[in-house]
Amino acid sequence: MKFKRIFVIVMDSVGAGAAKDAAAYGDEGTNTLNHASYSLKEFKIPTLESLGLGKITDINNTRSDIEAKASYGKLEEMSVGKDTLTGHWEMMGLDVKVPFPSFTEHGFPKELIDKLEAEIGRKTIGNYAASGTEIIKVLGPEHMKTGAIIVYTSSDSVLQIAANEAIVPVTELYSICDKARKICSDNPKWMVGRIIARPFIGTAPDNFVRTANRHDYSVSPSSKTTLDYLKKAGYDVIGIGKISDIFNTHGITESYHNESNHNGMEHTIYCADKDFTGLCFVNLVDFDSKYGHRRNAQGYAKCIMEFDNDLSELLKHLRDDDLLMITADHGNDPTHTGTDHTRENVPILVYNKNIVSKDLGLIHSFSSIGKTISNNFGVKSTQNGNKINIKLK
Repeated sequence: MKFKRIFVIVMDSVGAGAAKDAAAYGDEGTNTLNHASYSLKEFKIPTLESLGLGKITDINNTRSDIEAKASYGKLEEMSVGKDTLTGHWEMMGLDVKVPFPSFTEHGFPKELIDKLEAEIGRKTIGNYAASGTEIIKVLGPEHMKTGAIIVYTSSDSVLQIAANEAIVPVTELYSICDKARKICSDNPKWMVGRIIARPFIGTAPDNFVRTANRHDYSVSPSSKTTLDYLKKAGYDVIGIGKISDIFNTHGITESYHNESNHNGMEHTIYCADKDFTGLCFVNLVDFDSKYGHRRNAQGYAKCIMEFDNDLSELLKHLRDDDLLMITADHGNDPTHTGTDHTRENVPILVYNKNIVSKDLGLIHSFSSIGKTISNNFGVKSTQNGNKINIKLK
């Protein structure tokens, strides 16, 4: 059977256990789903349980001895790294062999910072690795007084720029980030995966709050992806959340910006209720940005429960010729040391109202998602991954 619409929902950072090479990343023993769920006594995810998530890894209050409504398994990443770009790009067929540069230890080179300041006409402060919520508390007052923008990084390949919306209008911050993107892309040594605009509001450290006006400026994918081939063939490619940013708009025909995971699921349900043919690709980032990096295990657990509730509603809107795939792009174990992503295998749930449930085991390469999509719509595919075996009743 050919599915008319395929929905891929990425639970950003919801890993399902350490990958075989986790030790090389300092991530032995990590398991985002397991550790987050056991942090909360009242943890309960009946919808994900019914699909078979508890059969993938041990999850608090989640049964494994049920007849699942979906096929279930894990995906193993073949790309280097453990970040957003590599995870999503691999899902759509790319194999990232060379990691993007990071500047965690010493910050960004003086030459880069000098060029940025000259280009934007503002000074910068910060230039070190930090939590985004913490650095605006520390440097926010100086920024408010001087107008200097806050530049910082993390363990990811990112250059983040924070500014108060009352001091630097969002449109100006976006322009600054666009210029930073061009500067970094002109030098291979500086070509970070993403430049991220981080606007915030408030008048003092105790009430500074980041807004939903975040915007990512990614490098373009290194070659064509499943999204490009779908678009070229005339199919709809709907990006919800960060998807358009992650692929630098390549292959996207329609895009929706999320203010939260819940808002992202509202967008997904809206799309499920309209007539389209092709792919709806969804990223839900709150797991990662609000709870994983901040090592808030209970908040992470509650976030999964909220998604489970929203998912129960989405399932009511899916049609007989729809296919739903739920997965993640990496881990971010909220009980692990540091604040970085974790190198984990990720869950994969494949659902249709008439699917014959199957244990998919450990599938090599996230690209199997893209291969399955390409095969369904009969478009050109990349060389990576194998089609996931789907059997209907």
